[in-house]
Amino acid sequence: MTLGDGYAPLLDPAVLVRLREELDDDEGVWKVFVQNFITQLPERNERLRQTLTTGDLKGAIDAVLSLKTSCQMVGAERLAWLAIGLEQAIRNVADDAGAAVALPQLAAAHLRRIKQCSRQTTYLLQAALRQKP
Repeated sequence: MTLGDGYAPLLDPAVLVRLREELDDDEGVWKVFVQNFITQLPERNERLRQTLTTGDLKGAIDAVLSLKTSCQMVGAERLAWLAIGLEQAIRNVADDAGAAVALPQLAAAHLRRIKQCSRQTTYLLQAALRQKP
């Protein structure tokens, strides 16, 4: 992923094209896949928020990896990029004792952008689902 000016594109349409080609063996399997991502995104964000604000280091790593990986699978490039940045910051937390202070600070620094990007990404993915191939 090239970030050039510091931002990845919200959505990589080539990933959606590839999903269509790989998963559309029956009627709209790729659409179900994308719709599942959209449906689960608020839950992933909430889990990330909970683990960060409670200082759960292992849970936060798991939650951010889940967000990052699912975003990459549907081409949600900017959201994946934000998750990668947060993942790096989480991994810099030395231990569970430091997590109690550091993770809530990371929540304050990162979650608003992630939530906003999630809304924008959801909008674009919903539009892509309505388009004819």
